[in-house]
Amino acid sequence: MTALVREFTPTLYTTPNLWQQLGIAERGPKLYQALHDGFSYAVFDKLAAVSTLDKKQLAQVCQLAPATLARRAKSGKFTQEESDRLFRFATVLVAASALFNDDMTATKRWLTEPVYGLGDKMPLAMLATSAETQAILDLIGRLEHGVFA
Repeated sequence: MTALVREFTPTLYTTPNLWQQLGIAERGPKLYQALHDGFSYAVFDKLAAVSTLDKKQLAQVCQLAPATLARRAKSGKFTQEESDRLFRFATVLVAASALFNDDMTATKRWLTEPVYGLGDKMPLAMLATSAETQAILDLIGRLEHGVFA
């Protein structure tokens, strides 16, 4: 008899509705190509709407200067690097949303307030690097599984 092996799927990937709302593939070749090509400006609008952050705050979190954002709105597309920053935010948003059972009010509060497990930094202030983003995702994973240390 062959044993069934169930592959671990992180919570990040169990919320397809949010990824679909954002118009972003959650993983795989479609995501990679979209990142290389640059996300459409519509992704930014959707991220702002879904996260309930105002566009100015989202731009600041994703390190997009007002002039740059205006140029991207006009051209309709972000650069590869900018798209990667938007994707980092989306990844954290999806994971935090899953942590709080899709309660966006609780999710936004957690993202915008200092968190002890992150050295009393607010998660939204830690999206500048992939290492900081990974620290947020690691903490969310620990919280989901009841591991606090």
